[in-house]
This record gives sequence, structure tokens and C-alpha cells, in this order.
Amino acid sequence: MLTPETALARILAAVSRRPPSAAERVALPEAAWRTLAEDLPTAEDVPPFAVATMDGYALRAVEARSPGARLPVAFEVFAGPVPKRGLPRGACCRIFTGAVLPEGADAVEQQELVRRRGGAARFERAVTRGQFVRPRGSDLGAGEVALPAGTVLDPPAVALAAKLGRVSLRVRRRPRAVILPTGDELVAPGRRPRPGQIRESNGLALAAAVREAGGEARVLSPARDRAESLARALRTARGGDLLLTVGGVSVGERDLVRRALARAGARLDFWRVAIRPGKPFTFGVWGRMPVFGLPGNPASALVTFEVFVRPALRAMQGLEGDGRLHAWVRLDRDHEKPRDLTVFVRARLGPRTRGPGLPWAEPLRTQKSGDLSSLLGADALVVLPAGRARFRRGEAALARVLRAPSGGGGSHDP
Repeated sequence: MLTPETALARILAAVSRRPPSAAERVALPEAAWRTLAEDLPTAEDVPPFAVATMDGYALRAVEARSPGARLPVAFEVFAGPVPKRGLPRGACCRIFTGAVLPEGADAVEQQELVRRRGGAARFERAVTRGQFVRPRGSDLGAGEVALPAGTVLDPPAVALAAKLGRVSLRVRRRPRAVILPTGDELVAPGRRPRPGQIRESNGLALAAAVREAGGEARVLSPARDRAESLARALRTARGGDLLLTVGGVSVGERDLVRRALARAGARLDFWRVAIRPGKPFTFGVWGRMPVFGLPGNPASALVTFEVFVRPALRAMQGLEGDGRLHAWVRLDRDHEKPRDLTVFVRARLGPRTRGPGLPWAEPLRTQKSGDLSSLLGADALVVLPAGRARFRRGEAALARVLRAPSGGGGSHDP
């Protein structure tokens, strides 16, 4: 069996031999959370002029070097229009947040520290040059790369693109995943199972995971544990950027997926990884399409997706890593496991109420790979590496954080 580190390295090496997903141009509102496919330079300084950052009075700082300076108020400047004239020497002007500084002004004093009497303003303290002023180009200079290719367009990045005048952006096309559940026991969601059957749910769960990782998903109808059914299903799976099969990759008499993939022309690289859950995991390449054979148990399918498929999906978009926070936590209880396996414990992260330092990781009620409840409410996968069989309560372990914990959390080196 491969270690998870070796398995992931081989997956990423195979994915890196493919060209990155093509670029497409989309309207700016649709670009959110997509991956930028080109550098985004600035055509002008940002901001393009010096602006006030406070409601108050604009002036030359040298004319209020000492507390108590009095200056006549020459005019008012509001956000939007450009001042029609410069600031006369020996005078100040009323100004509002976001307004353009008139020529000659180099400072703003907030209104709370200015006493206005008629047409004059008295400054209660000494004013320093540049205070409460956002200089021209202080955010970005003209010609500077504002957003490099490979940036994930989160809300601040979308806002910056809008500020630069962009109405559309070139982004990486979302990788298209085809998901093929397998098993005689499966019926489509919404149908009434007969005795011995269950509703298929892995396909929908994996489709949601694909979308979270930046891809698109198409879920096929479940294939039967028959060679001809699998062959037909695989013919309909063509046209995607990657294929995820679910179930049928273990050692049972009806575990026929690996054989069906090989007959269809896929080159399988490895089978079985030294992890729990998810040991019967297959990876290969079918033409130019990476193929992931995931186990059929719900926890095994989603854990192997998180560990192996999610980084591959991101690599196909030009992104590095798995995109997760990896945080040190303390184990809430003793753990025993097979010495030769890396175990991913589904856990809820708790606050630091039981002492200083790292957050605590509390395993969910069950860790059975066939139980969906072994994943519901999980904040993190706590990694217990191979080479040890026992871990004690209070020991530090590295966790892959899946979502922000409701009770707190952190990422500190022990």
C-alpha cells in the first residue's frame, strides 16, 4: 500500500502533465470565486487623486504648526466634484470624507478637534502634514499588477477589479467532474427502495464537494455491479475533465470497477492507500482524463475526495495545495489505531476553555465509515500518522480544518 503522501504526489504529477483548464471570459458578477487566468494591471493610480479620510477641514499643515491656529474657511468640498480652485494661502476649507483635496492642501483635521466660529476655524492641536489624507497612488501605482494570474477572486478581489474599471475577466474554466455511483443496492434519490436497497447519496455529496473546490459536477445514474452495466455507464462518462467512480473498488466478487476501467482503456496507477477510512482507493488516467476510484462508504468517499481529489481539482485550475487551513489541535481523548495506517479522525473543534494553548478536537460520536453521522458537523479531519498505534489525550496533532468551528479554534505551533 502507498502512503497518502506518495499517492497524492503521484496524482499531482499525473495531473500536472495535462494542460491547465482553458480560460474563458465572464462578466464580473459571475467571476466571484473563480481563478483569474491573466495578470490584472492597473491603468492609473489608485486612488487617482488625494482624498480626505475624515470629515473636517483641509489646510496646509505648516499654517497650523501650533495649537490654537485660526484660519478663515474659504469654501466647502464634497465627495464627487473636483474643487474648482486651489486653497488660498493662510486659509482652510471644509471637506468631507472621500472628497478630493484642493490644490495646496496637504492635511485634514477631523471636525471634532476644530472649533468653527462664523467664517473662521480654530485648530485645537498642531497639525502634521499628510494626516487624514489618502495620497494619490497609495493603494496601487499605475502599471502595477493589482491581481496576478492564479488569484481566487474573493469579494475584495472582485471589488478591486470593479475599481479598476473591469466589467469582465478572463478566468479558468471550472473543471468538469463526472461522478458515477455503482452498486446493485442503489436507487436514485426520490425513488422508494425495495427490500435490500438504499437511496444513492454519495453522488450528491461529491457533487457538492466538487463545487466547493471550484469545479462543476455531473452525476450519472447508478451503474449495476455487472460488467455490461459498467461498460455502458463508462461510455456516458466521456467528455469530462475527471471521472469519479464510487464503490466497487475493493476485493469482493462484485467489485468490478477496476476491471471495467481497464477494459475501457484506463491505465490504473495504483490501488489501495494506507489510510483509514478509504484504503481501497484507485487512481489512473483514461486518455487525458484522471480517474479516481473512490470507496462506496460515505465517510470513505468524502475523506478520500478531501485528501486526494480536492488538491487535484485545484491543480487543474492552477492553484496549489488543498486550500484548507492546517491547524494544530489537542486530542480530546486517547486513540488507538493500526500502526501502519494514517487515520483521519472526524472531529469537532472546541474552544480553549479547558486550559491555555491549542483548541481541543473532539471526535464525532461514531467513526464508522458507513455512517453519514461520522461526518455531519465535522469541523476538521485530525491526522494521526502511521508509525504509531497509540495517541494520548492532550497530545498535539495536525488537523485539516474543513470549516470555521462554532466554538472557537486556532492555528498555533505546539
